[in-house]
Amino acid sequence: MNNAESVVATAKAGPLAQKRTGHRWIVMGLIFCIWAIACADRANFGIALPYLKKEYGITNTQAGLIVSLFSFAYGFVQIPVGLLYKRLSEKTTGFLFSVFMILTSVFTGLMGTTSSVFLLQAYRVGLGLSEGPLGIGCTNVINRWFPAKEKGTATGLWIAASKLGPLIVPSVCIVVIQLWGWREIFYVFAVPGIVLAVLWMFLVTNSPGQNRFCSEAEQRYIADDTPRQGHGQAAPGRPLTSEVARIPYLDAFNRTKRVAQLETIREVFGSWNILGVAIGYGCMIGISNIFMSWMPTYLVTVKGFASVKMGFLASAPFMGAVAGNLLGGVISDRLLGGRRKPMMMLGALGTMLTMLLLIDAPNSVAYLGVTLMFAGLMLGIGFAGYSAYPMGLATKSTYPTAFGIVNCVGQIGGACAPLAVGILLDRFSWTSVFLYMVGTAFLCLVLLFSVVEPIAARRGETPARTGGSQ
Repeated sequence: MNNAESVVATAKAGPLAQKRTGHRWIVMGLIFCIWAIACADRANFGIALPYLKKEYGITNTQAGLIVSLFSFAYGFVQIPVGLLYKRLSEKTTGFLFSVFMILTSVFTGLMGTTSSVFLLQAYRVGLGLSEGPLGIGCTNVINRWFPAKEKGTATGLWIAASKLGPLIVPSVCIVVIQLWGWREIFYVFAVPGIVLAVLWMFLVTNSPGQNRFCSEAEQRYIADDTPRQGHGQAAPGRPLTSEVARIPYLDAFNRTKRVAQLETIREVFGSWNILGVAIGYGCMIGISNIFMSWMPTYLVTVKGFASVKMGFLASAPFMGAVAGNLLGGVISDRLLGGRRKPMMMLGALGTMLTMLLLIDAPNSVAYLGVTLMFAGLMLGIGFAGYSAYPMGLATKSTYPTAFGIVNCVGQIGGACAPLAVGILLDRFSWTSVFLYMVGTAFLCLVLLFSVVEPIAARRGETPARTGGSQ
């Protein structure tokens, strides 16, 4: 095609093809809202827990088991769903995402109708199985809808949404309980998910090329994997490249290495980097689950705070976590050149220190508010890294499986924490609970030291494989 023909073709393509649209941010907005509501659907149980314990006469261990059933079910479906997303057509996976969002809302509403502990357990399992595919769906869409230079920021927004849900839950739940009762909590939170699922079906496809609202110019921009230039900057969704300025001392401490991407399912399952990060993720999710499910009970039964103070303090960790998620993503992208491990390790270390500060904490709203908020900030500052890290190791084809493994092991590991808290409380005190969280954060830090920070191999180089002992 000569130049004249190219001009004519461009003119015929219309203004939509010539102008770069920003539909990816509308997609991101929907992902943010959907994930915030989905995470609120799991968090509202913690506010209702003291009322459930009183109505059904259940022990702390039984309560911990009910809380954990959600995470066990959520984690169980991660690997199968990751494989399913890889095999199904893009159109089919987009439709399934909406179906699972509707099912999440249905099981949330059913929680309010329960008449026995057995039904409570069954609905929690149903909620976990329904919500499980949403996390992989969100990250898969982010991986396909955002250019390399924006993936870290987009992932940070997605993770921030997971903390925004629990942030708004206590205040909304307290109002609902005072107006109606604890059962109505679940009815109120069931409605938004259905509305958002319908919007998703109309506005979002699994990839930009199928979307009528996304111009050709935006599609080309999204497909551009060129990294950011400048000191310490790289493509957020990819490992560091040879064009990125090195940070010698950090890279030595960080175990930065040139590795090949994981191109097959076998390589993904055999990668210690994936498994090590997954177990570390489970440690941090466990602490987040404890804040979400047990902190309201701690504030009411141990500190004796009334509902308004309890609501504020129960929200404090998630105020900090939202800021931490956004801050961690921006620092990782813009200052650390796409390096994920530094923020993840900082988060684990900071969480250890704040858990020590909560042991025998005074009955001071100011002290607890600041400490819990800082704990949330440290917990959240590395969370985006756990989702973005597999993007730097796996190809777009194998990423859903890689993230499925991280999320599966992470959620199952996190599921053990609320149950462990129930067992500890029936035998010991809250001091043992905070020490348990110190120990799991320390384990996460050790695991993060054992994995590498991946750098893409230069042409002609023989890169290290990412499996085995790497």
